[in-house]
Amino acid sequence: MPDASHPDQSGLENIVMRALALARRRGASAAEAGVSISSGLSVTVRLREVETIEYQRDRSLGITVYVGHRKGSASTANLSSSAVEETVTKALSIASFTAEDEYAGLPDAALMARDLPDLDLSHPWDIEAPEAIELAKRCEAAGLAVDARIRNSEGASVSTHRRLRVFGNSHGFIGGYPSTSHSVSCVVLGQSNGEMQRDYWYTAARDWRALEDVEEVGRKAAGKALRRLGADKLPTRKAPVLFAAELARGLIGHLVAAIAGGAQYRRSSFLLDAAGQEIFPPTISLIERPHLRGAMGSAPFDGEGVATRDRDLVVGGVLTGYLLDAYSARKLGLASTGNAGGVHNLVVLGEMLDIDALLRRLGTGLLVTEMMGQGVNPVTGDYSRGAAGFWVENGIVGRPVHEITVAGNLRDMYRGIVALGDDVDCRGAIHCGSMLIEQMTIAGD
Repeated sequence: MPDASHPDQSGLENIVMRALALARRRGASAAEAGVSISSGLSVTVRLREVETIEYQRDRSLGITVYVGHRKGSASTANLSSSAVEETVTKALSIASFTAEDEYAGLPDAALMARDLPDLDLSHPWDIEAPEAIELAKRCEAAGLAVDARIRNSEGASVSTHRRLRVFGNSHGFIGGYPSTSHSVSCVVLGQSNGEMQRDYWYTAARDWRALEDVEEVGRKAAGKALRRLGADKLPTRKAPVLFAAELARGLIGHLVAAIAGGAQYRRSSFLLDAAGQEIFPPTISLIERPHLRGAMGSAPFDGEGVATRDRDLVVGGVLTGYLLDAYSARKLGLASTGNAGGVHNLVVLGEMLDIDALLRRLGTGLLVTEMMGQGVNPVTGDYSRGAAGFWVENGIVGRPVHEITVAGNLRDMYRGIVALGDDVDCRGAIHCGSMLIEQMTIAGD
């Protein structure tokens, strides 16, 4: 990947400090500023031909000023001294027109991160476009070679990105750290007797050396597509449903959105005022571990400079609190939990079974491997989405099924979790294995 001629961390810290000093001199009672630089390379090949090569270089500065309880924000992609000065001026101008908001302001100074741990988040991949193209071709070729029924491809991609971010505020906090993310993905199509099915696989990591072998990514994508050939519908019924790990993460994502401070103070959550309630079975716990070394969701501080800390969010099925930034915390009369920007490695714990034991526990029901549509109501928790997967009989995975809908209510679904898989998916900020739910409505023929 070409070397991007960006400032180093000390240079970015100087830009942040200059922006904060300008804001203070021009009348801001408080201010915060964040600056980031990033660069990346992404390539995609399809049917052994290069489709795209993308180089990315971005830089940005965002500043928020507070004049009393009036707030103004402005941003720029130009990091020159004149542009920084102009951006501060615009933020102050915007603040002069906004209404006062008694909840606006920086987080409490006592919550700022002080000692920033090294979380091993930066592993630059010294790879040029020709090598990335070759890796993508090998990935796709491995998928196409699995079986004669794999007759087409939507492509294989290799990407690598690096980022350096520095944030500071008028409490005297300033901190930054570099990070990287890398991925390889493949999408192929299987065909048999006039039917076509597509599926995919991907690998992602902070350290490029931790990525799965590119040929294995292609083979997994092909295997998933082949298993779906011959799919048919199901009669409408109620049955146990097992969500694959990458889909179970999404179910927990709905929980994260529901207990976010914004959803709570706007009164727009199906888990409104749920702190202290048992929302999962007693066997389920959720813990946030923001300092896991090398993890995709790790961070030493949140988007407002608040220190991230280990937290037990659900203990024995009981929700202990919410995910709060400074503003939502004040609206709710609480304190920031260091979640400005989201969760940091939310780990789902419970009775963990291997896939064979999980299927035996399922017995007869549906294994869901793909979801479609956006049929989730965040206010009521009603859940209804298109699905595809496999019908399981007596713990044995049987015929593939598609064009069905799984429906329920998220509150009931969480309470109905029977067991979790030990196949934990750690490719994002939520770490979760496959999830078996006792019963849902399956709508088909």
